[in-house]
Amino acid sequence: MLFSKQNIPLNKTGLFSSFFKDYISQSEKVKPFYSDHIHKKDFATYLEKNPFKDLNRTQLVKSLQKQSAAVDNTSAASAANIGFLKSITTFTVTTGHQLCLFTGPLYFIYKIVSAINLCKTLKENFPDKNFVPVYWMASEDHDFEEINHVNVFGKKITWNSSQKGSVGEFSTEGLQEVITELQTILGDNEKSNELIQLFEKAYTQRHNLTDATRYLVNELFGEYGIVILDGNDPELKQLFKEEFKKDIFENTPFTVVNKTIDELKKNYSAQVTPREINVFYKDKGIRERIEKQGERFVVLNTEISFSKEELENIIENSPEKLSPNVVLRPLYQQMILPNIAYVGGPGELAYWLEYKTLFEFFKISFPILMPRNFVMLFDKSTQQKIQKLNLSVDDTFRDGEVLVKELIKVQHDDINLEEVKTQMASLYGSVLETVSAIDKSLIGTAEAEKQKAINGLIAIEQKINRSLKQKSETDINQIWALKEKLFPKNSPQERTDNFSMYYSKYGKEFIDSLVSELTYDLEKFEYTLLKEI
Repeated sequence: MLFSKQNIPLNKTGLFSSFFKDYISQSEKVKPFYSDHIHKKDFATYLEKNPFKDLNRTQLVKSLQKQSAAVDNTSAASAANIGFLKSITTFTVTTGHQLCLFTGPLYFIYKIVSAINLCKTLKENFPDKNFVPVYWMASEDHDFEEINHVNVFGKKITWNSSQKGSVGEFSTEGLQEVITELQTILGDNEKSNELIQLFEKAYTQRHNLTDATRYLVNELFGEYGIVILDGNDPELKQLFKEEFKKDIFENTPFTVVNKTIDELKKNYSAQVTPREINVFYKDKGIRERIEKQGERFVVLNTEISFSKEELENIIENSPEKLSPNVVLRPLYQQMILPNIAYVGGPGELAYWLEYKTLFEFFKISFPILMPRNFVMLFDKSTQQKIQKLNLSVDDTFRDGEVLVKELIKVQHDDINLEEVKTQMASLYGSVLETVSAIDKSLIGTAEAEKQKAINGLIAIEQKINRSLKQKSETDINQIWALKEKLFPKNSPQERTDNFSMYYSKYGKEFIDSLVSELTYDLEKFEYTLLKEI
């Protein structure tokens, strides 16, 4: 075992929006925007309804089997889980993420672990059912700048490419140079070399980013039965044709979701704003929004446009050329999967909460929205620094300036000029009374002298504090170094650091320990602190 675990309430971290915290605590203000919550009784209710009886499981399994064959390392556990999906008593737990270079920030890993462990928890509570963890690859996303870099030990590694369109179709040519750069940073040791070899197999022996990411995720999580789904699938998109039509020609999601947003804005801000058309046109090197201009449907930033009849023909015969945006993708997901829960971060769950009425309109089941595990890792060195500074791990979530001020106060608690200022003000009060009784014209002079004396004390106080800070410089620097390690660039470690930093130290045991420790409690949800043993 690598870590000991400690949980703290979300409120103690200061990291979350009121909307997210209100959802977790089941505030009355949020209840209109979801159907079932994260508790066991809600899952029982959901399973009892079993809203997936009409799902096309045959096509789902066929597509997943075809996709899994694109790489040669799909595990027996994952293949078995795909087979289980034929049964009406099998349900999925899905998480989704972009195809980030080398998996990107740590929370990519945490999301998949969360989906795996939620399935375990549900199986323990409902042993007559099967639960399959699904990683939905956002292969159609076109925002390359969001996924083309990784942060390792404070250094940013970037994959530069001029390719355009859906990132999943990007060629992996040229990535060996990026892997070599990472290898230099990680150093030469057994576990680092093991990881570099894995990255080389994934990125230099696969032709596109989709297959590379599939291979990598299989290697990391295949033994736990992860099923990897690429929504960029012609046969699966055939199942979504009517929803494409409703969006493009009737703007239904735009109308329905905006009504929900109007209600939401009475207490919160909206995470996502729908467009009149929430569909991209996708082709080689292209993924651009469709917009109606007059009687034509124009593909922005291109010379391409369609009549209504031409676009109807594409929907019927080539739906793979259409790609849902952030408003339609959740609907598409729930249309093709027997998905009982979606695992995501605060931003994701915030935009899902805008969609309940949209799902009701289309008569598609709305999942239970589960927060992913939020994690902070404390190695032995960090724990020793915390102890030396007389802090607790909880304290590390507090503002750095506050910690510095408290440190100075604790180290020099005999300094208290506030009391002297009060005494001086009282003394000058007596002087002013005397002056006023003798000659009121001298009051201004006395007031000026009073202020001069107080200003002198303030100047002395500032000099004392500067002196104290210099004396405490080592400890102060350690506080800021600690904050930078746990919150690089003021962002939580999990949103910045790549897992390679930890894999190069612990190896595959790091992944196994996360799966072991990040368990789900269906009665409450808290932040997880993992402390190296």
